[in-house]
Amino acid sequence: MKTINLIENAKKQIDELINTAFSKACVANSLTNTEQQEGSKVPLKGSVEIPRETGHGDYAATHAMAAAKALKMPPRKIAEAILEHLELDGSYFNSVSIAGPGFINFALAENWFVDVLCAVEDAGKDYGAVDVGKGQRVMVEFVSANPTGPMTIGNARGGALGDILASVFEKAGYDVWREFLLNDAGNQVDIFGKSINARYMQLCLGENNVEFPEDGYHGDDIKELAQMLFDTEGNKLQDLSEDERIEKFIAFGVPHNTAMMKEHLERYRIQFDEWFSEKSLHSSGYIEETIDLLDKGGLLYEKDGALWLRNTDLGGDKDEVIRRANGFTTYYAMDIAYHRNKLDRGFDKAVEIWGGDHHGHAKRLMTTLSAPKLMDALGVDCTKLHFLIMQMVRILRDGETIKVSKRTGKALTLNDLLDEISVDACRFFFNARPDSHIEFDIGLAVRQDSENPVYYIQYAHARICSMIAMLAEDGHKVPKLCEVNAMLLKSEAELALIKQIAALPEEVTHAARDYDPSKINRYVVELAARFHKFYNACRIRGEENELLQARLKLADITRIVLQNCLDLLGITAPEKM
Repeated sequence: MKTINLIENAKKQIDELINTAFSKACVANSLTNTEQQEGSKVPLKGSVEIPRETGHGDYAATHAMAAAKALKMPPRKIAEAILEHLELDGSYFNSVSIAGPGFINFALAENWFVDVLCAVEDAGKDYGAVDVGKGQRVMVEFVSANPTGPMTIGNARGGALGDILASVFEKAGYDVWREFLLNDAGNQVDIFGKSINARYMQLCLGENNVEFPEDGYHGDDIKELAQMLFDTEGNKLQDLSEDERIEKFIAFGVPHNTAMMKEHLERYRIQFDEWFSEKSLHSSGYIEETIDLLDKGGLLYEKDGALWLRNTDLGGDKDEVIRRANGFTTYYAMDIAYHRNKLDRGFDKAVEIWGGDHHGHAKRLMTTLSAPKLMDALGVDCTKLHFLIMQMVRILRDGETIKVSKRTGKALTLNDLLDEISVDACRFFFNARPDSHIEFDIGLAVRQDSENPVYYIQYAHARICSMIAMLAEDGHKVPKLCEVNAMLLKSEAELALIKQIAALPEEVTHAARDYDPSKINRYVVELAARFHKFYNACRIRGEENELLQARLKLADITRIVLQNCLDLLGITAPEKM
């Protein structure tokens, strides 16, 4: 259900009011010379913004200033002519004024505020939904970790950003697909198998008798996998050839770790529509097919026994190896094939979240993929691909950086973190601006006061629920909007709260447009702040009945919007705290 965007409607109405008045001013010869008459044939174009200071009105329009050059008149004189013919009857505004060099400021009338409340009551849990996506299919690929170890703190941040961005897209009217690229093939998986093999053989023959690979994975999780195999198989696997053992250990370790990642991500309230296997691109012949298309497009050449992509012809800084002299394809070839596969599946847009340490590779890859020659060769439109680079996370406790778990003494993982703090806090704090480094203070995340934004928001929701329950005991149930006199809601705190409620559809639109789900964080913190201010400034219980009913309705509408935002963030909305 699409929500009425009252902010957008107000801006459009201002544009219409100004242009209607401008036309009347021209007809009435308020704007007289020939050049002015020429300029009046084209509608005035200007921006309509919400001023930071309410003393400048609720909306400020720049149309008069934008028209000054074409009309060769001072903008203030143009604004005066417009105001002379401006009619506000039946509009969302009750007054208009001129400020500064020619800003036209509009003040909202009571009917706009009532319409905001109506929009929430009508839409309910769907309030905030918009239709900018118009059903387009969008894939969000995120986390996409190697199944060679537990989920990291970086994965935790990517998980929150990706999942909440996907939810924002859904709220914005897109058909969303969440995907995890499982890197279950390639060099890292081979090293994973060799690492398990070395630890297993050390159990069989003694640690000092088996050399560990120089580039192997040294984590305790590798030792644990080897121990699990030894406990079930004993030492009989040592009779197999090394290649056979490694293959067997990969076949055991990858599914085991994949299941563990799924379990930890589900604990984090993340579920994917597909765990796409990188291995499937190899086994299906899709990578080789992609290489053939590149070759037919004249984009490949051989050198020193290897197959190279003419990446410098595509705008890159250097050519890239596609197939090594030993016959193995490179990760660059896999990346090109996987992105071609995404677009072959018919997505209108594909967004993927990468860590800041992959920024250079993402930039190189996007240069390659967006080159017209490559898109022609592959027959896909890679301009539909969008990379979102997230910056790193530093975990703090009492101002000190922490890298290991207090419980295990090992490198801090997502699961370790969730043992210490709530999923709610983790999702909220990691959903900060993707392009900013963040410091995650565990001490702040568990605090139960207004300094903790998660507690602050949830407390606002719980406070409303408790108030509604208390008033119900007094015989005051939440009324329908048609049963209350909403015109009584006219204090500064009440109107400020309603304005913030009205902004949710706009915030969803902008969050989807900018690929920035953190806008929802900032919006809901401000919503909670305005509610707390309203609650402290405007008495409800004990107030005269007509005013009590109006304020009770406003509180309940705020509750609905708070819950919708928390649902969007994947955070619980407690009724008691």
